[in-house]
Amino acid sequence: MLSDIIRTQKNELETKMLQNYVERDMPPEFPGDDLVKVIIGPRRSGKSCFGMKQISKSKKWAYVNFDDERLMGTDFDSIMDAINIVYGNPCAILFDEIQNMPSWELFINRMHRSGKKIYITGSNAHMLSTELATHLTGRYRQIIIFPFSYREFLRSLQHDEGTGRSGNRKSYENYLTCGGYPEIVMKNLNPSDYISTLVNAILYKDIVKRYKIRKAQMLENLFLYLMSNIAKEYTLNSLSKAVGINSVHTVEKFLSYLEQSFLCFSIRQFSYRIKSQLRLPRKVYAVDNSFATCIGVRFSPDFGRLCENLVAIVLKKMEIEGGLSFYYWKNNDGEEVDFVIKRGLKIDLLIQVCFSLDKSSTYEREIRALLKCGRDLQCDKMIILSDDVEKTETARWFGITGEIRHVPISKWLENNGQI
Repeated sequence: MLSDIIRTQKNELETKMLQNYVERDMPPEFPGDDLVKVIIGPRRSGKSCFGMKQISKSKKWAYVNFDDERLMGTDFDSIMDAINIVYGNPCAILFDEIQNMPSWELFINRMHRSGKKIYITGSNAHMLSTELATHLTGRYRQIIIFPFSYREFLRSLQHDEGTGRSGNRKSYENYLTCGGYPEIVMKNLNPSDYISTLVNAILYKDIVKRYKIRKAQMLENLFLYLMSNIAKEYTLNSLSKAVGINSVHTVEKFLSYLEQSFLCFSIRQFSYRIKSQLRLPRKVYAVDNSFATCIGVRFSPDFGRLCENLVAIVLKKMEIEGGLSFYYWKNNDGEEVDFVIKRGLKIDLLIQVCFSLDKSSTYEREIRALLKCGRDLQCDKMIILSDDVEKTETARWFGITGEIRHVPISKWLENNGQI
């Protein structure tokens, strides 16, 4: 019976999912309204636990997980009857991974109109956003849940918020290389085994099966290549040649599937001309550092690119939440600035990420690129995120002068990019 399935899910939720819950960093206005709450993000990043903490504040709540093959082919009215048997006419309901059900958006719309407080989770950004825009325009609020941020990671290790950087050196290095997937952190699991199993499930269950891909190995090869080259430039043509996929259109389609499933994301090179942005190379980043260290092929740890990836994750979350847009900058001499932050119509901040500034050549290269970018984009707010330097300096380079603030990466991460 459906009620037995719902009851089993309820027992599993109470005995496993909410044990040792780590409070997540959320915008202060969430969830203080009657809109449908849409919680999106990668699989296993903590969406369900977060949603349950929210609905458990209501007196009568219910939970249904649609990532359960036993519910496939059932109709929503029958599911609601089973919910009422197990929970008794709840006023708040969390529908987990609801995008697995056909016409789910029409059902959610009906439940919302009936006065229910609705929370839904999903692991496919495109499917959710497309259907929500069509059927729930203006009646939903979206929140993003990624694997633990560095501050959440420290909280999970029972550190006090604001713990000094020097006291967490080992924790920072662990986060840098192993990432923030909650189960790895909380249960001390082997990152390689866990991530390999997770990625395999996402690739074959969420992408290959859903989109009926016949060349599954090529999709896997593409993701392997991207994770081996985080924070590096690519074009569709270069990916096509590197992976051996003859069709650039297929590469573009596969890349969109990977991004929609929250495995990776890309950023554009900054240009005032939109057409130029579309044709210039992009850079790719992993949604969690563990993808790069456990899936990507490398023969030595590239701490510089791993640091850059951590910064990109924070900025990506801000972008999804609507706070900014961000790019990278590169001039004709090949000089680069890692991140150009744009708020509204204004270039607000330039960020350079460098694991170590010990070499004078590295120091000069980073300063020179920042100053030139600041001049060209008319932005005087510049920071360098590095391993351990904290100061503000007035820098000069052949007639270009600017004030540059140096911030330790771990400190910037602890503050979720608010420095």
